[in-house]
Amino acid sequence: MKRKPRIMITGANGFTGLHACKYFKMAGYDVIAVSRVSQINILDERIHLEQCDLTDKHQVRSLIRKAIPDQILHLAGQNNVQDSWNEPITSLEANAMSTAYIIDSIRQEDIPCKIIIVGSALQLDLSKSSLFQDPYSLSKTIQVLVAQSWESLYGMDIVIAKPSNLIGPGDSTGVCSILAKKVAEMELQRSERVLTVNNLFVQRDFIDVRDAIRAYEKLFEIGKSGVVYDITSGQPRYLKDITDALQNLSKVDFKIQTLKNNNHEKIEVTPPEKIIKAGWSPLISFEKSLEDILIYQRENLL
Repeated sequence: MKRKPRIMITGANGFTGLHACKYFKMAGYDVIAVSRVSQINILDERIHLEQCDLTDKHQVRSLIRKAIPDQILHLAGQNNVQDSWNEPITSLEANAMSTAYIIDSIRQEDIPCKIIIVGSALQLDLSKSSLFQDPYSLSKTIQVLVAQSWESLYGMDIVIAKPSNLIGPGDSTGVCSILAKKVAEMELQRSERVLTVNNLFVQRDFIDVRDAIRAYEKLFEIGKSGVVYDITSGQPRYLKDITDALQNLSKVDFKIQTLKNNNHEKIEVTPPEKIIKAGWSPLISFEKSLEDILIYQRENLL
C-alpha cells in the first residue's frame, strides 16, 4: 500500500490551518504543523509541531532541511487589510517574503515537493488591472508573482489556490463568525437583541473552509504548475442573506439595524470551473455553514 505524503502546513494555528491539520491527519497524511507560536491548539499527538518564523530565511531553511516535505500547503501570512495600512512592510514580509523563503529553500535543498500557495480573492490579475486598493492586496499579488516566477524560472511544482471568503466553525474574524457570535450572546441574554450591520446589500462569495481544504487536496493530485485555481461557491451572497439565515437559526427574536444606506453593491465571482472539471465540488451548503458557525459560537460562550 502506497504511503500518504508528508505534508507541511504553515499557519497551522490559524482558522484554516487548524481545519487543514485535522483533515489531512484523518486522511492518513504525515502532517507537520508549522506556526510562529510555540503552543498550537491541535488535539492530536500524531501531528508533528514545528515552531518557525517564516520571515526569517535561516529558520525556514533549517525547517525545510528537517521536515523534507513531499507537499507544502502554505496558509501562513498576514490577512488583515487594516493592519496592512498600518504596517505595510510587515504585510510584504509575512505574505511575499515568507513565500519566497519557503519555495527557494525547497529549490536549494533540491527536494521533490509540490507546493500550494493559498492566495486571496483580493490579489490582482495584473493583465486586467494594476490599481491596488490596499497594501494587503499588493502583498498577496507579489506573493503569487513570486510563486509563478519560481515555477517558470526554476521548473518548480507550484500551484496557486485563490479562495473566496472562507467560513465555518472555529475561531474566525470573518463577518459570519462575528454576527453569529453576537446572536449567541443575545441567546444568553448577554447582549441587546439588535444586530448592527453597515449595509445589508453588500455582496461577497462565501465557501466553507472544509470544502476549500478538500479543494486543496484535489490540487495536490491534479493541479498544474503555475496555474491559478479559483476556489469559490460561484454564488455571491448579500449580507442580508446572512442576517436572514441567522434569524431563522436563532433561539430568540432580534432586530436588524443598518448604519448606512442599503445601496446594492454587487461583485463578480469567477466560478471554480477548472477544479470542478477535475472532480471537485462544494458539499456544504451556505445554510449548513452558518448553522455550524452558530453552534460553535454557542458552545464557546458557555
